[in-house]
Amino acid sequence: MGQRDDARIFAADWNGRGDEKSDYQNFWRALLSNVFYITEPEKFIKFEKRVSFDKRTHFIDAFIPSTRVLIEQKSFGESLSNPERQSDGERLTPFEQALRYAENMEFHERPRWIVTCNFSEFHIYYVQNFFLYIEISPPVIVKLEDLPDDYKRLKFLVDPDDTTILEDVNISKEALKIVGGVRDSFVKIYERQRLQTSYEFIYKFCVRLVFCFYADDAFLFHTQKYFADYLNKLRGGAQIDAIKNIFDVLNTPNNLRGNVDVALQNLPYVNGGLFAEKISFPDFKDYYTTPIDGALIANKNFHWEKINPTIFGSLFESALNPVERRQGGMHYTSPENIHKVIDPLFLEELGAELKSIKHHRTKNRRQKLIDFQDKLASLVFLDPACGSGNFLTETYTAIRALENEVIRELDKMDALFHDNPVKVSIKNFFGIEIDPFAVAIARLAMVISEHQMLHKTEKIIHQDLKFFPLDKEYHQNIICANALQTDWATLVTKDKLCYIIGNPPFVGTKYQSPAQKADIINLCKALKPLDYVTGWYYKASEFIQDTKIECAFVSTNSIAQGEQVAPLWKVLNVNINFAYRTFKWQSESESMAAVHCVIIGFAKKSRRKKFIYVGEEKIPAQNINGYLQDAPNIYIEKRKIPLQDFVPQIFMGSTMVDDDNFNFTKEQLKDFLKLEPAAKKFIHPLIGSEEFIKGKRRYCLWLKDVSIDEIKKFPKVYERVQAVKKFRETSNRNGTKKGAANPKNFLEIRQPETEYILIPKVSSENRKYIPIGFFDENFIAVNTALIIPNATIYYFGILSSVVHNAWMRAVGGRLEMRYQYSATIVYNNFIWCEPTEEQRQKIEGTAQKILDVLKQYTEYTLGELYDEKKMPDDLRAAHTANDRAVLNAYGFDLNITESEIVAALMNKYKAMIDRNGGGANNS
Repeated sequence: MGQRDDARIFAADWNGRGDEKSDYQNFWRALLSNVFYITEPEKFIKFEKRVSFDKRTHFIDAFIPSTRVLIEQKSFGESLSNPERQSDGERLTPFEQALRYAENMEFHERPRWIVTCNFSEFHIYYVQNFFLYIEISPPVIVKLEDLPDDYKRLKFLVDPDDTTILEDVNISKEALKIVGGVRDSFVKIYERQRLQTSYEFIYKFCVRLVFCFYADDAFLFHTQKYFADYLNKLRGGAQIDAIKNIFDVLNTPNNLRGNVDVALQNLPYVNGGLFAEKISFPDFKDYYTTPIDGALIANKNFHWEKINPTIFGSLFESALNPVERRQGGMHYTSPENIHKVIDPLFLEELGAELKSIKHHRTKNRRQKLIDFQDKLASLVFLDPACGSGNFLTETYTAIRALENEVIRELDKMDALFHDNPVKVSIKNFFGIEIDPFAVAIARLAMVISEHQMLHKTEKIIHQDLKFFPLDKEYHQNIICANALQTDWATLVTKDKLCYIIGNPPFVGTKYQSPAQKADIINLCKALKPLDYVTGWYYKASEFIQDTKIECAFVSTNSIAQGEQVAPLWKVLNVNINFAYRTFKWQSESESMAAVHCVIIGFAKKSRRKKFIYVGEEKIPAQNINGYLQDAPNIYIEKRKIPLQDFVPQIFMGSTMVDDDNFNFTKEQLKDFLKLEPAAKKFIHPLIGSEEFIKGKRRYCLWLKDVSIDEIKKFPKVYERVQAVKKFRETSNRNGTKKGAANPKNFLEIRQPETEYILIPKVSSENRKYIPIGFFDENFIAVNTALIIPNATIYYFGILSSVVHNAWMRAVGGRLEMRYQYSATIVYNNFIWCEPTEEQRQKIEGTAQKILDVLKQYTEYTLGELYDEKKMPDDLRAAHTANDRAVLNAYGFDLNITESEIVAALMNKYKAMIDRNGGGANNS
């Protein structure tokens, strides 16, 4: 008996059971002693380790000091991704709960690894910087049932130097070094021969080389490493000639090979289009070494059969073709993030269906399994922006994993597999990609995925299955084309297609090339001012009309916020069935592109059960609109004045443009007044978003009512006015040039002559409330903030409430993740309550209390005071009291959620728009 057998016994013993309280210690002791041979597990692992925070003592379920592994345990059947309410009322996922424990441990004890477990799965997080927790890997999931094959991946539990669990990424990076070395060597050859570097050749050669190395390592060519051994015997031009011959042989059926080197006769006929195209090599007649010599040396100790095609494809493409991907707006996708798309779209439902079949011992169970396998084989997928094939490979792998489970069940029932039992085919996976190199990688990745899954099938049925030749048509399934200019039906017909998935290029309007802008306009003129990704939404929505096809795309969060929502979703005749609200999308690529994204699942047909994911929390919804809110399908469009007549108007602060001439820091002002102290009467404090929130002090020259003759009496002031004039005269903007005629004033003046409320245009997402405040007319507001003249403390109370802030979060824009407040979208469309006199007075009282509390904290900035983690208790209490007063005035339940507030406001908005005849008020 070996470790694999011990792991099998352990997995069988704990299959389908386990209670968080009564069983988890025995579970971990047994794993450590029976599988990893720890002689005294009770000394190796610590249970119920104490950690103190929030003036309370908490208990970590388990901690392994020698390897710094923190374990958060749940019962069998419990989700490891759904949040649970903690004793302090906060809702946390098991990982977030573990991370909170970790952050409050002594620095020397802080974990390198966090494991969440529910007896059937281990979710493993590698904490790369355990002091600051700024780099935490996506979880790697090891299932109990796979432990006999995957037990080595848990070796980090007992070995502090082991990182086997990260092998998918590490192996891919090592593979990339090998291929990158080949690429660099070829570039030098071209430079040496004074030829223009043919990256097209290099990319195609590298793709073929990876396939050959993989096939060699997986013994697809021979019972030993035939490809590498053959080339190692040759040098220079002879080696290159041999590679050409090998490529030709792999593309030629056995009966047509003719006079081929005897040593190459036994190579299989690969087909599949991988070697169909002839490629021209540079001249190697005078070279003793070739670009692949280094790769052959590195290859000796490398295991190509272990690469993850999804991860390797991303790294391969990002390293060998980085510039084009960035310019095209493409971002790379980790397997975990891919599952955020495909799991709710189809995989969860398929998994539940298979589970139901497996656990119901009916007479027709065999037939149900066969029918389910046929169903899997009938599913057809399209990624119309497939890049290096991440979504296609991960989806194929997931579907084949389900099929392998079916085959496993049939094998248990003594099914006889005379032929290949696999029915799911890569022919059902289609892709469109504009970059030819990415297309080649995607095709290769699918072939490798197919073989890896076939190998797993072989282990289930204990017989070898034929892999070569590849299907001659498959290479036609992933085409090189502009998806926005291509009729998708020419690739796969509507009657066959089931799902459209992917991560289309983002590219904001300002960064689009002329060709990309033309793509959008040619599709639909209404999309002209929108992100490039909206073209895929439009194409998909047109394609799926009168079908049952379902779609899910990753997108920049901008298409579900602010001004982009109305023009996009008004032209899409679809239903949103599930959505992930804004989250940070990390990739596995070397460039680690991180953007703020949403995921939107949509179809023509509306699902009966809809869900919105907020973080890892899955919230049921009745209807999901373009703002990803559980609310009616409404569109908040730009409005120049408030929707309700009694609401005071809002304005942007004044515009300077000539910042260096009209404004001063505190130190600059001191120096200026030393030179011209009498100019002090022209100096006013200046206030914008940063000055207000971060407490920065800035000042400005305010010469609005000062004559030019008066200004000339102050040489240093007049000098600055003349500098302003010169700056404006040389500007490329007509509006700025016109301002040269009146250089003593700000370019645009909107300064009120009364007290006003100031709202910052941009504010951190880490705040429940946007800080706002009152200023008198001596404070000059600039255009990084918005101002409401003549606003009373009642308006301050409403604007400071959870009601208004919930509305802002739902319909306002975002700058990355930060809130971007808009007068025309947020403020002018906000529905104000109409309180009784008693309710108004109550709101005025709670609003005043907020201001009174703020006066006690003048040594702190508003940014510090309104940070959710740092907000003082009395300020939070004042806001809570204000929230209650405002909720009461709206007639809302005091326990209403933010989502319910937004839904209610949107219903009120719709009713008011309908009464007024619809449309935005742009008068």
